[in-house]
Amino acid sequence: MGCLAAAGLWSGAGFAQETQPAAAASDAAPQQAPFSFDQLAEEMRAVAKGEPVAPATSEAKFLDELTYDTYRLIRFDPEKSRFAGIKNTRFELQAFHLGWLFKEPVQLFTLADGQSSPMEFSTDDFIYEREARDIVPAHVPLPGVAGFRLHSPINRPDVMDELIAFQGASYFRALGRGSAYGLSARGLAVNTGLSVAEEFPRFTRFWIEAPKPGANTITLYAAMNSASLTGAYRFVVTPGEATSVDVTARLFIRNDIQQLGVAPLTSMFLYGPRNRDQFDDYRPRVHDSDGLAIEQADGERLWRPLHNPRQLASSYFAENAPKSFGLYQRDRDFDHYQDASARYERRPSVRVTPRGDWGKGTVRLVEIPSKLEVNDNIVAFWVPEAPAKAGDALEFAYRLEWGDLPPDPTASRAYVADTRAGTGGVSGVENTKGTRKFVIDFKGGEISRLPNSAVDEIEAITHATKGKIVTQTLSKVEQDGVWRLVLDVSADGDAPVELTAHLAGFGRKLSETWLYQWNKS
Repeated sequence: MGCLAAAGLWSGAGFAQETQPAAAASDAAPQQAPFSFDQLAEEMRAVAKGEPVAPATSEAKFLDELTYDTYRLIRFDPEKSRFAGIKNTRFELQAFHLGWLFKEPVQLFTLADGQSSPMEFSTDDFIYEREARDIVPAHVPLPGVAGFRLHSPINRPDVMDELIAFQGASYFRALGRGSAYGLSARGLAVNTGLSVAEEFPRFTRFWIEAPKPGANTITLYAAMNSASLTGAYRFVVTPGEATSVDVTARLFIRNDIQQLGVAPLTSMFLYGPRNRDQFDDYRPRVHDSDGLAIEQADGERLWRPLHNPRQLASSYFAENAPKSFGLYQRDRDFDHYQDASARYERRPSVRVTPRGDWGKGTVRLVEIPSKLEVNDNIVAFWVPEAPAKAGDALEFAYRLEWGDLPPDPTASRAYVADTRAGTGGVSGVENTKGTRKFVIDFKGGEISRLPNSAVDEIEAITHATKGKIVTQTLSKVEQDGVWRLVLDVSADGDAPVELTAHLAGFGRKLSETWLYQWNKS
């Protein structure tokens, strides 16, 4: 999914914003002010006690004339990159232009020695191609920007690659070494996937610490506002093979919230080997992520393959202080995608690792029907057991890791390498209608070293809720070295069938747990 396609999906309207004066270019020295994370948090605590304020919009009329096509013709001038003048810097900043879907200005500030200074932008900071040059006047101060991205030499020491980008509501995306942009994170999800209207909290201001020469970490802060809450955020970004973003979120609840979604991830799953028949496309798979992984407090691992359902679907995984959860792209084989442009095999996985004890709650997975790959139709987030009530002050700390994040090759338990599905029954003959076949391949771990003759020593532990497992077989596929579990499943009625399976033997568990939700309608 291209950046502009994603940008269109990042455009959820902010519901409230602190009253902020528009930034304006000036020959005068920028006004400095003391800043700290604690100070920002106290400010946002005070703001939460007042009434929400409608988000500010720009009064620059030429910004309203920018369409999808003309907005694509605007880019930041690399020679104007902020922080580029710092000796041996490993970070540079470029801004996103206001206009098209991005009408609400975001204010940026530089931090140095505990003092903040406003970043000022004008039309001189951007390059305008063709028709855009006829719309945007030269030398005009801008009231803010639509967001920004940081660059760092993550792939080559002589090239400043894109590292992380913030644009639209509270959405942001990051890259590990060799990655291409894919799924997004959000600062927060409010009432996602409920019958009430979803609320999109918005980052209204950012403070970016001027990077130290040679430093491989950069810290930034953000103010969040919406109708139901305010927030102060800290992001500590460290690029690498897997880029880490350490997040601290301090939230102040204005109004009771039906569902608070913490550390939300948003992705796309259009089709794969489970629903390939629904799409007439030369590419075998199209998805940014292929599964939800959860590591429970006791170290047990769950794998839930993603699906593009025919109707809105939700799955709930009750947990107590989980070690991690995330959306993963496990399949890294180009031949399985055959898209030389989108390069889905390079889309990053993202793991969320809570800091501290998050207590009881639920990892919720929302799957939305989609016919187009430009739609982000997968959302996963943590829902605390205790509801968020007006007057609450909450804090959540967690690490996001962006990169390939492959399964541990030294792990003793096998992982789910792939899940396929099709019509149930035996190939080559007419079968009874109403069954669905699921083929689960387990790879790695101790069982990878066992021959097929050891099949009597391995047991497939399976279960179906609101359905029946009609047949099941387990065998080793010598060509791939995987252990293949084949299930034929029938449904008791029209309700979704919840399936689980794992391998066991020699007195212990031999694989992670596979879970799936099948809706026959």
